[in-house]
Amino acid sequence: MSERSPAVTVDIEPAFREDESSPGDNRFVFSYTVTVHNHSDRSVQLLSRYWKITQGHGKVQEVRGNGVVGKQPTITAGHSFRYTSRAVIECPVGVMQGSYTCIDLSSQATFDVAIAPFRLAGPNQVH
Repeated sequence: MSERSPAVTVDIEPAFREDESSPGDNRFVFSYTVTVHNHSDRSVQLLSRYWKITQGHGKVQEVRGNGVVGKQPTITAGHSFRYTSRAVIECPVGVMQGSYTCIDLSSQATFDVAIAPFRLAGPNQVH
């Protein structure tokens, strides 16, 4: 069973990608830059991800997989790891949330890092 860790936190910066979106085709592309901060005094490795994407019209998509952007990064004590990814949805508004499963490389204990809900909103949408 996994534990929860306040020593690892996640910041998200979403952005609407107008140049890649096609509203007439119900295609709305968002990038999101993730920064994973390791506030602990031990190295951790990000093993897997889980995302729940809820679109404005109610459709829910779940994504699970190993690592992020093709990596299972090790984040040393006091450091951060940053990456950018994308989500494509069918409407101009959505919400993403999820979690990462990590391992403390000293103790070999796994733990989950919650990712708070964040809004995906195209231009002229209610924030």
